[in-house]
Amino acid sequence: MFKPKKEIQNEAEFVFIDDLVPQDHLLRKVDKYIDFSFIGEKVRPFYSENNGRPSDPVQLFKMMFIGYFYGIRSERQLEREIQTNVAYRWFLGLKLNDPVPHHSTISWNRRTRFKDTNIFQEIFDDIVFLALQHKMVGGRVLFSDSTHLKANANKNKFTRVEVEVETREYVVDLNKAIEEDRENHGKKPLKEKKEMIEKKEIRRSTTDPECGFMSRENKQEMFCYLDHRTTDIKYNIITDAHVTPGNVHDSVPYLSRLDRQVERFGFKVEAVALDSGYLTNPICKGLNERNIFGVIAHRRYQPTKGLFPKWKFTYDKERDLYVCPNGQELHYRTTTREGYREYKSDPKKCIGCPLLQECTKSQNKTKVVTRHVWEEHKEKVRLNRLSKSGKILYKFRKEKVERSFADSKELHGLRYCRLRGLHNASEQVLLTAACQNMKKIATHLARLEFVCGNT
Repeated sequence: MFKPKKEIQNEAEFVFIDDLVPQDHLLRKVDKYIDFSFIGEKVRPFYSENNGRPSDPVQLFKMMFIGYFYGIRSERQLEREIQTNVAYRWFLGLKLNDPVPHHSTISWNRRTRFKDTNIFQEIFDDIVFLALQHKMVGGRVLFSDSTHLKANANKNKFTRVEVEVETREYVVDLNKAIEEDRENHGKKPLKEKKEMIEKKEIRRSTTDPECGFMSRENKQEMFCYLDHRTTDIKYNIITDAHVTPGNVHDSVPYLSRLDRQVERFGFKVEAVALDSGYLTNPICKGLNERNIFGVIAHRRYQPTKGLFPKWKFTYDKERDLYVCPNGQELHYRTTTREGYREYKSDPKKCIGCPLLQECTKSQNKTKVVTRHVWEEHKEKVRLNRLSKSGKILYKFRKEKVERSFADSKELHGLRYCRLRGLHNASEQVLLTAACQNMKKIATHLARLEFVCGNT
């Protein structure tokens, strides 16, 4: 009872490290239900058989997984945590007196061996395939959104540079649709526009030039990356994680990433639920062409104060015209180079209209309403959102993809970039998402085994 503490701690004990790890520990479940042998096969091409004593690649990645499981921000801290945590040592196959691999081993492999490779994406994909194998992914209903990941950069240290505006993938299809629309309305083809390189001025960080400056309403201005993520409705498994600079709009990579999931995992997507940032004509058209039931949140447009909003004007599809709140018809005039049809009112009728002051401030008393050549696709998506099944589906979005973001930030340290550069940010996002999936798979299988064992 009164024996000095130091003497007690210096006594030799005969123990098994396995007995020191609780039976319900997360790492026990992960070790039991996740077979990491695939990692050795994935990285074999990057190791030279005649170049010294090779490190254990599976152990290396398991070290990284521990860091992402528990939100350990630095590799130095990860090394210190493994030295003192028995469960971490057990997971890595280390004995109590074994030296822990140096933290520089991880950073060297990232900077040298795995630089410019697709290894992190392949590991993430293999975990998704594992979830598919255990029937934890349906691939029929998906939820997508994006969240910012603060870059390791000072927002006050930047230069202003001019960059070329990237041409969107749908431009060729849009130009074709415009020409067809003009032809159907008896209009001459548009004159070929001289190819001019469109440029814009952006802020470029001097500490991390690959990140992007995000400036959105009601959000903090910062240099950041965007984590574009998709989750499945069944068990909320993350099926896609893609990183872009923070100044890339949410809608830009969406359709290509959706197609990648279909091709890579064989998904038969029937429905998707998205935030209002994805409510664009190209995305609505893309979803309809893929026979996908799209539910996208309504985007609130701010009309000119004191004037009628656009929805007050009714479109007559059969006659291809709009009808104003006072019953006057607005007829087609032209289709612009940007893809918008223009419908104009008759100024002779408008001048005596009692609603003129609420309709337009135009000096020539003419009201113009525009309609995109792909507007019908957006209208179909709006009807989906208002349907009974659409309302039910959209409610799941915050419980699925937004919950996934919350977990990754609160539990796995994904609020900030650990390192600089798009490749490093992608590694952090992909491995965090892979660890989230591994936790779900291991927990689900352990629960399933427990239920089956008690029946």
